[in-house]
Amino acid sequence: MSSSSPYQLSALEGFVSGALGACVAVTFTNPMEVAKTRLQLDGELRSKGSPKAYTNTLDVLRKTARSEGFRACQKGLGAAYTYQFALNGSRLGFYEPLRQSIGSLSGQDPSKVQLWSSISAGALSGVIGAILGNPLFLVKARLQAYSSARDSALGKSTTNSKSTPVISANPQMKSSFSTHPTQHAYKSAVDGLHQIFKAEGFKGLMRGVDAAMMRTAMGSSVQLPAYNYAKTNLAPYFSPDSFWLYIASSSFSGLCVLGAMQPADTALTRMYNQSNQPGKRLYKNPIDCLWKTVQIEGFTGLYKGSTAHFFRIAPHTIITLVANEAISQWCTSNSLVLFINLPEK
Repeated sequence: MSSSSPYQLSALEGFVSGALGACVAVTFTNPMEVAKTRLQLDGELRSKGSPKAYTNTLDVLRKTARSEGFRACQKGLGAAYTYQFALNGSRLGFYEPLRQSIGSLSGQDPSKVQLWSSISAGALSGVIGAILGNPLFLVKARLQAYSSARDSALGKSTTNSKSTPVISANPQMKSSFSTHPTQHAYKSAVDGLHQIFKAEGFKGLMRGVDAAMMRTAMGSSVQLPAYNYAKTNLAPYFSPDSFWLYIASSSFSGLCVLGAMQPADTALTRMYNQSNQPGKRLYKNPIDCLWKTVQIEGFTGLYKGSTAHFFRIAPHTIITLVANEAISQWCTSNSLVLFINLPEK
């Protein structure tokens, strides 16, 4: 390998690099994902002013740790790790090959970054990851939404794998939350996948995939384009390969992702968590979910959990992209081939 032709990571190597970076990030940000999920479901389809179980992000974490133990703040972490391989491995690993292919097909120089090809590649790679990772995100969301403390307050078994309604321990709130939202009590991610497949088959594992595709396409279409845009325009103000350049670019990217996909993220959480029993489903599809949320809870209902989402997605984006850059550079500088590269056709 000549020094004038730097080694380029293959799609598979990029997949692993992106996935490892995301797994590093999710270790630190998963508690915020738990808080975000519970806030998005708190007061679901209830008008403003209705009683709620939580007041803010810190209140969720405090009550969760106090009533369910500190480990409950890391619920769904195992599923999150596996999901990161599917989603971010695809999103970061397939982005560059797709961007170059789209550029070549349009007659553009693939080495030059074009806005529209970057957005298209980001959306497509995100959709691929959303489809591959949907069963894992589904069970992760249900694990994070489930509160054993609420079931205990109602005298319910916390090991029952059947769906049970989420009801606050506050007696005054019991009747108002008696029908929705729903809880799914799984022993683990594997148990959750088994229970879903047993009850609903493969179709059950792909529940909400349309919402997942919408959410991820919106987020992915801006994540890497925003990161590359910021990195390119901020480069003159930093030394080459500066760590702070990656931090600044990742922060800008995280803000863009949050603004783009928060409503879709709320819809996805609610689609995943709703009851699978006939006649008890609240939403027909993601658009119906968004419409009903705005009708009953107001526009701000779409942004429930946005603070927790920001404190998850900002550090998650920073750690993911910085770790991905570091891993990619290490692989490149050491000419490390993670997989046997197939000859290009």
